[in-house]
Amino acid sequence: MAIAIALTILILGLMFARGVSQGKSTKRKYIVWGTTTILIIAPFFSWVVAILFGINQGDGFAAVGLMMMLFPLFFLIGLVILLIGIFKKDNINKSI
Repeated sequence: MAIAIALTILILGLMFARGVSQGKSTKRKYIVWGTTTILIIAPFFSWVVAILFGINQGDGFAAVGLMMMLFPLFFLIGLVILLIGIFKKDNINKSI
């Protein structure tokens, strides 16, 4: 039951991020997807994958160990995406 709730939150978060970033500038898309990766994908996806792995292996320590590796990895990926979006310059051609 908890896995279904986590997957539902993950899917709804991805749908929301896709809706918010659709039709926006590249800079805005990076910011939205970086934030989504940090706040939604990193915790929920790493938890679901780790729990399923732990159930498969029959060992809770394996689940905790995998979660301790996946969460910081996804968090850093999201942080890099967010920072790219923050420091990216808009390519707007201004005519004088």
